[in-house]
Amino acid sequence: MDMAELEQRLTRMEDIEAIKQLKAEYCDICDDDHNPGRITTIFAEDGIWEAKGFGKGEGHAGIRELFQGFQKMISFSQHMVMNPVIKVEGERATGRWYFIGPFTFGETTAKWQAVRYEDDYVKVGGEWKIQHLRAHLRMSTDYETSWAEQDS
Repeated sequence: MDMAELEQRLTRMEDIEAIKQLKAEYCDICDDDHNPGRITTIFAEDGIWEAKGFGKGEGHAGIRELFQGFQKMISFSQHMVMNPVIKVEGERATGRWYFIGPFTFGETTAKWQAVRYEDDYVKVGGEWKIQHLRAHLRMSTDYETSWAEQDS
């Protein structure tokens, strides 16, 4: 293996790790009361956040507004993501993640939710940003009810 190939492999590994850290930061922001001031720091200027049933935010202003709405709707969340599949191609990348976590909607409605994230990333000024986050709800159930007994 020559040095150029070794450098290329190292860069790919560093990019994948940076994207994992970016997703961890996303989860921390969500669990920090869906902090609208922080969320825009990890999205590209023209980024998109979308999930059927939860809404769509485009650009920093739209994403900030969406997260302000989440603050009013969700009083607790604990985001746990796993099983990343990340593909890097130069300054662009894609990622697929699975999520499960507890939520409290309002003050008393406890739910478990499972989501599959499909993300696009872009490198801006040497730093990875989320270009387009798609959250596909796979399961949502009341805390005390089996998800097999409810429609998602």
